[in-house]
Amino acid sequence: MATELPQPMNFAAVSRVLVSVAAEVATGVQRAVVGPGNMRTARENAWDAIQADRAREAARAETARTVAAMVSAR
Repeated sequence: MATELPQPMNFAAVSRVLVSVAAEVATGVQRAVVGPGNMRTARENAWDAIQADRAREAARAETARTVAAMVSAR
C-alpha cells in the first residue's frame, strides 16, 4: 500500500492563493462600505473608460484645430 506524500506548494500556487484571498477581502470590504446595490461592475468600469477615451480624443481634436487655425492665421 503506497501512500502519497503531499506535494509542496510552489511560489506560483501560493501567489495565486494570496491574490484570490486579497480579491475576496477587497470585494467584501467594498460591499460592506458601499452596499451591494452600489457595487461597480466590469461593464460599468469599461463604459467609463470608453467615455474617458472619447473625451480625451475630443480634447486632442479641439487642440489640433486650434493650433491649425493659429498656424494658418500667420
